[in-house]
Amino acid sequence: MIKQCALDDFRSKLRGDILLPQDADYDATRRIFNAMIDRRPALIARCASAADVVACIGFKRAEALEISVRGGGHNVSGKAVCDGGLMIDLSRMKGCRVDPLRRRVRAEAGLTLADLDRDCQAFGLATPTGIVSPTGIAGLTLGGGIGWLGGKHGLSCDNLESVDIVTADGRLLVAAPTEHPDLFWAVRGGGANLGVVTSFEYRLHEVGPVVGGGIAWPLARAKHVLPFYDEFARACPDELSLNAGFFTAEDGTKVVGVKVAWIGPLDVGERLLKPLRSLDSPVADGIAPMGFVDLQRGGDGAFPRGRRHYWKASFLRRLEQGAIDVLVEFTATCPSPYTQVGLQQMHGQAARVSPTETAFAHRHDQWDCLILTQWDDSADDERNIRWTRELHAALRPWVEDAVYVNNLGDDEADRVRSAYGANFDRLVAVKAKYDPDNFFRGNQNVAEHRI
Repeated sequence: MIKQCALDDFRSKLRGDILLPQDADYDATRRIFNAMIDRRPALIARCASAADVVACIGFKRAEALEISVRGGGHNVSGKAVCDGGLMIDLSRMKGCRVDPLRRRVRAEAGLTLADLDRDCQAFGLATPTGIVSPTGIAGLTLGGGIGWLGGKHGLSCDNLESVDIVTADGRLLVAAPTEHPDLFWAVRGGGANLGVVTSFEYRLHEVGPVVGGGIAWPLARAKHVLPFYDEFARACPDELSLNAGFFTAEDGTKVVGVKVAWIGPLDVGERLLKPLRSLDSPVADGIAPMGFVDLQRGGDGAFPRGRRHYWKASFLRRLEQGAIDVLVEFTATCPSPYTQVGLQQMHGQAARVSPTETAFAHRHDQWDCLILTQWDDSADDERNIRWTRELHAALRPWVEDAVYVNNLGDDEADRVRSAYGANFDRLVAVKAKYDPDNFFRGNQNVAEHRI
C-alpha cells in the first residue's frame, strides 16, 4: 500500500499526471496492442519530461515497486505493463525537432513511427524505422529496428547519434560514441535492460517518392513463387527490399505475397521489379509509386488494436524447399484468417555492419521469419497458440538459433541469450555496470540468464 502522503509528494514532482485504478483514463492507458495482456498497475505516471522519469525512478526505489515502461505499447510480450507496480508511460512525450541542414532529428520516446515519419518527411527526409506505423520508436530502436530502409541505410539503431537515458541510480545521461560509449553500444539492440531512454538523436537521409505495395498469388503457386523470390531477393540492390508472406485475403482465399519498397529513381525501380510482376499470373498487383509515409502505413490495417496475439520468430538464412513445404502445409490449416506468416528481408547495409559494432548481433543476409498469429475470441486461444508453436517447431531444421529480441513473447525467457548471440556476455557486463541490482527487469532480461 502506498501512503497518501507519499503519493501526494510524488504527484507534486511531476509535470505530467498520475492515474489510479479508479480514474477514467486508467483502463485505456494500461491497455496495449496485444489484447492478451491484461495487467493492472497500482498507478500509471504519464510523464511529460525526462525530469518526470527521474522522479519515477526515485519513487520506485522509495516504495520498492516493480516498474514497467511504455512507449508505443506495440510489443507483443506486453512488458510495457506490470501488475501491481508503477507503469512509466512515455506516450505523451512527443517532441520532435528536425534539423534539415545537419540532417539530424531529436525525437522523444513517446513518438510512433507515424509521428516521426510525418515530421521528417516535411523536409523530404527519413530515418530507418519499422514497417507498421503505430509502433513506438523507442522499443523498436532499442531492439534494433528492421524496416524498409535497412538495405540502403541500416537498422534504426545503426542511425543513432546519441540518446538521453535515465539510469537505475536516477541520473540522466547522454550516451554517444564519445560519452559513455559502452552504454551507447548496449542500447543499440539491448532493449530496455539499461534504463529509460527519453529521447533519440537519429541521422536522416533524403527519401522522396518510392515504389511500394504488394503482389499476390494463390497459395497453390507458393512452391513455385518462393524459390524464385529467394533468388530474386538475394540479387537485389540495397535500394530494394522484398518481404514475402502468407495471409488470407478478404474473400477467404489463402495467398502468398511479396511486398516491395524501392528507395531510388522510380523508373529504375519499376524496371527492376518487372520479373517479379511478370511471374505466374498474380491474382493481385498493387505495386505503384507512392509517398514514403504511405509505404510506411501500408501494413497498418492488418494489425488493429484489440486482437489477441501470440508470435514466434527466428532468423532464416536460406529459403530452402523443406522450409517452403512446411510453411505451405501449415498455412493451409491456419485457424485464424487474421494470422500472417512473414519473411522480412534484412540485407545490404544492415547486414554489413560488424556483429560486434552494436548489441544487435545478427548481421547476415537473412529473413526475420515471423509467425504473427492473431485472433479475436479468447475461446480460440489454445488452438491458435498450439498451431503457432507447432509451426515454429516444424521450421527448426531450417532456422538459426537466433531471434530478434523485439519478436520474443512473454513466455520465451529461455531464448533471451539467442537474441544476443556472441554479444550476450558483453551486454551482461554493461548491464552490471549501470544496473547492478537489476532495477530494470521488466524486459527481456539479460541479467536473469547469465551463467
